[in-house]
Amino acid sequence: MPLVTTKEMFKKAYEGGYAIGAFNINNLESIKGIIEACKEKNSAVILQCSTGAIKYAGMDYLIALVNAASKESGLDIALHLDHGPDFETCKKCIDAGFTSVMIDGSHHSFEENIKLTKQVVEYAHSKGVTVEAELGVLAGVEDDVVADDHIYTNPDEAVEFVKQTNCDSLAIAIGTSHGAFKFPPNFKPELKFEILEEIQKKLPGFPIVLHGASAVDPESVKTCNEYGGKINDAVGIPVEMLRKASSMAVCKINMDTDLRLAMTANIRKVFGDTPSEFDPRKYLGTAKDGVKAVVLSKIENVLGSENSSSSKKCGCNCGCK
Repeated sequence: MPLVTTKEMFKKAYEGGYAIGAFNINNLESIKGIIEACKEKNSAVILQCSTGAIKYAGMDYLIALVNAASKESGLDIALHLDHGPDFETCKKCIDAGFTSVMIDGSHHSFEENIKLTKQVVEYAHSKGVTVEAELGVLAGVEDDVVADDHIYTNPDEAVEFVKQTNCDSLAIAIGTSHGAFKFPPNFKPELKFEILEEIQKKLPGFPIVLHGASAVDPESVKTCNEYGGKINDAVGIPVEMLRKASSMAVCKINMDTDLRLAMTANIRKVFGDTPSEFDPRKYLGTAKDGVKAVVLSKIENVLGSENSSSSKKCGCNCGCK
């Protein structure tokens, strides 16, 4: 089936008290692992590309892979630009076939963020594409996105921002953080649910997005380190906090680090256990399986998005519509 926008996805998610997983993709294995899990759970999904992923794999390759996944799976799939840095990048993705884009003007002043977001929204909406914006700043590192300080989203500003820009969803800062090393060692993460609750009250029915929401699975970190890795003091967001957020106004939860860790852990294990292995299909196939396991866990324990896709299965577990 053709790719879809996030509009109907988010409407159903908001009303149903669950969130859609937005998983970053970089190659064939990441896409296949995500889609296999979503097919098994009949879950709608957002496949998103950072500018780093586009630079690495090439836009045409990624679009072709996502279109193939959509055709093969029959799932509701949106192709989304993650952290678009400017109007030109968003326009290029929209013109190429993305069904959703994010314009990240969070590093600008409030007024400049509004101006930039409004420009993207006007162009995207003229092409039938949805737009995610960001208000507030998440600390941490993700590809080209780097921030040292965390600035929580102001609920009153969120209302004004949405009103002036007409964006379709809004990424907010309530305590999540980008990357694997989100917080200092022994730090106990706490999400500011009071901010989310106030925004939900002031913007009823409006989809909220959480970035930097990987749980940083301890088992993946442990496996990486056992097989020669040096991923020490990695701390993520507790699963129960993410599930609570997805039962509220949060309709999209971004996850990238957990997929990277799972792929790396599985590849390291293959090389460590079978040093003679040189067939990429073997170790990359295992990496794909690691991604699938992560996504299955996210759907069950964080998102609650099982059976959210409009595709109809026959009940034989074959993935047919």
